[in-house]
Amino acid sequence: MTIKEAQTTVDNWIKEYGVKYFSELTNMAILTEEVGELARIMARTYGDQSFKKSDLNKNLADEMADVMWVLICLANQTGIDLTEAFRKNMEKKTTRDKDRHINNSKLK
Repeated sequence: MTIKEAQTTVDNWIKEYGVKYFSELTNMAILTEEVGELARIMARTYGDQSFKKSDLNKNLADEMADVMWVLICLANQTGIDLTEAFRKNMEKKTTRDKDRHINNSKLK
């Protein structure tokens, strides 16, 4: 599935099952919540924290997909073409950082 197809899929789902998009501000708060849930799993899987019983049924891929879902909702609501935005962002990073990481002695 392309990013464009994902944006269309989310929009169709909202129209069929979701009634309407939550407000942009509500979705921003939900995005923050979802990123926190992702961070919790990352901290327990790759960091120093131990799992609690309530964490054991959490799925890293599902948490990432939750973040992606809400981000796509926000893009749809604000008229952002994520494919084009990502293309431009990669171009910006490449121009800005083409030598930065290669020359970083900490990464060698």
